[in-house]
Amino acid sequence: MSTFLQQLVNGISLGSTYAVFAMGCTLIFGVLNIVNMAQGAFFMGGAYFGLEAARFGLPAPVALVVALLGGGMLGVLSELVVFRTLRARGGHRWMGLVASLALARMMVGLAQEIFGTQVQRYPASDLLSVSWELGGVRIQLLQAVILVVSVLLMAVLALLLQRSSTGRAIRTVAFSEDVARIVGVPVGKTIMATFFLAGALAGAAGMLLGNLFNVVSPFMGEQMLVKGLTVIILGGLGNVPGAVAGGFVLGLIEVFSVAYVSSSFRDAIGFGLIFFILLVKPNGLFSGFEERRA
Repeated sequence: MSTFLQQLVNGISLGSTYAVFAMGCTLIFGVLNIVNMAQGAFFMGGAYFGLEAARFGLPAPVALVVALLGGGMLGVLSELVVFRTLRARGGHRWMGLVASLALARMMVGLAQEIFGTQVQRYPASDLLSVSWELGGVRIQLLQAVILVVSVLLMAVLALLLQRSSTGRAIRTVAFSEDVARIVGVPVGKTIMATFFLAGALAGAAGMLLGNLFNVVSPFMGEQMLVKGLTVIILGGLGNVPGAVAGGFVLGLIEVFSVAYVSSSFRDAIGFGLIFFILLVKPNGLFSGFEERRA
């Protein structure tokens, strides 16, 4: 029983970082109906922004803000340089997917030049050393902090989308750009705000997961992108609550597969879930929350 509870704790903390990252992925899809393949690079960039801030001596909350803002600015730059240019020239949405993939590879190469290819680690912190034993279950302070921060980010995004003028504009553009223009929504600024939010969530997730495993490398975003795609398929494309639920589901599946099957099957089981969902319920486990424009 203690093994089950331990893996439950581990899965919840891991799944919360997946959920934060996937929310950014599903935001972009919900607004532009494209998959931004550069989200993994924003995740990696956020981890490095947070790492450098921590090495500079900034406290962890400030370093997280740096990672969040850094990821957000990367998202804005991708919109200005890549996606907006393609839209202005009438490029098909699949061109955006290919261009974002190229952008991601360029960012990975740039990170290799700046930081090298070796794995780097965050400076020693009390978050890494403090833990509690409850009924044979070890709970790290770091895991608790990551879960709390992730839930706060989810709550802030939910409030922003539902209660703010920016959130209403994002939902209107997601429904129809033409309708948004008719009712006076600034479509260009709204799309830019969406990219900032998506990049910020990716950057925050990068620092959170980088701290959880204490590993930062230029290649960390590539695998995370695949996990993010898994999560948004699980939750239903364009469905933010579904992305949150899907993140926790994938995190739990991964840790339980390691504990009860084999560590070598961890990714195989998680990614194999894509095929299962596509075959059984192509619209995702939590589809139906909101409909994309017809």
